[in-house]
Amino acid sequence: MALAYTGPLRRELAAAFPHRPFTVEFWDGSRVESTDGTGPAFRVRSPRAVAQALRAPGQLGIGRAYVSGDLEVDDIDLVMDLLEQWRPPPIPASTRIRLVGAALAANGLTLPPAPPRAELRPRGERRTKARDARSVRHHYDLPPEFFSLFLDDSMTYSCAIFSRGAGTLEEAQEAKLEMVCTKLALEPGERILDIGCGWGSFAAHAASRHGVEVVGITLSEPQARVARRRAEEAGVGDRVEIRVMDYRDLAGGDGPFDAIASIGMVEHVGAERIDLYAERLAALLPSGGRLLNHGIARLRHTDPEAGPFSERYVFPDADPLHLSRVLLALERAGFATEHVEGFAADYAETLRHWARRLDENLDRAIELAGPERVRVWRLYLRAARNGFESGFTSIFQVRTRLA
Repeated sequence: MALAYTGPLRRELAAAFPHRPFTVEFWDGSRVESTDGTGPAFRVRSPRAVAQALRAPGQLGIGRAYVSGDLEVDDIDLVMDLLEQWRPPPIPASTRIRLVGAALAANGLTLPPAPPRAELRPRGERRTKARDARSVRHHYDLPPEFFSLFLDDSMTYSCAIFSRGAGTLEEAQEAKLEMVCTKLALEPGERILDIGCGWGSFAAHAASRHGVEVVGITLSEPQARVARRRAEEAGVGDRVEIRVMDYRDLAGGDGPFDAIASIGMVEHVGAERIDLYAERLAALLPSGGRLLNHGIARLRHTDPEAGPFSERYVFPDADPLHLSRVLLALERAGFATEHVEGFAADYAETLRHWARRLDENLDRAIELAGPERVRVWRLYLRAARNGFESGFTSIFQVRTRLA
């Protein structure tokens, strides 16, 4: 902390934001107080936080400081409220220059630390199989017990349906799984493809409740191991096959399937491959075959894509498309749309349950995933909920039939 002085930075922050519904506390005990006594408190625990912000100004630098623990917040929910409700004033160029100078004074001789280990910078051509596999593993290849700390008993990692009268997360996830089966009109003996099968909740549910055979695919080997075990425990191991493979490796010889469920997978396909995705699914179905596509979609065409924090720490290369683009790809591939239903409020409620459950198991979560990843997940679950509540995103089930 040699030659690190916070006084200039405190003065410039106070001048730049004369109305401040937040407090900033520094490592030397000094503070920039909230002007109305409300809002969260940001604790800058070390000049390293300032060094991170100087090295990568904006969302990425602040995110790195937060993930590393050099920047703490006393209440993440209040931070989400602040980001949604507070509109900072425009900052003139002269003020920005003074802020940078003040930050340099607060930084002192501190060198920017390396990015946190939890950061992944996707490299290589987008949407290649190798890059997609790395991105998926970054998000999912944590110990399954970590996910069990906040998911329901079935380990369903997608939107639950509370709006049909469910009271608990377990009831709401079962309602969602049964809803997909009902919309696909599953019949005993049919052969079903589950794309992005996760830990196997849909495969086990469909096989045990509806007497179908299911082939599930995932890019995560740990997920596949859990999915196979859960199918065996449910007594349907002989009717559930779980493969570690990319959807692009599915060929005509893998079919035909009577129906396909794609739950929470289309978000990872991207604009570059959405037409290929639809064509590949169509090639696996006979005429009249059914597809249920369940995925997050962006709502406003004027909104920017996800920022660098999500890209590096949460869902590298995730690219929720607009519903219209997904429907266009399906129609081009020969699917006729029969039903579309949105569940934004249900996903917001799902994320509320997940965030609360994770908070109730923080000590064990840190043991399993480490403090950096837990900080990411606590922020991500709330930011995602905010996206559904603010109208940035929604989630849609689209039932189609191949013409």
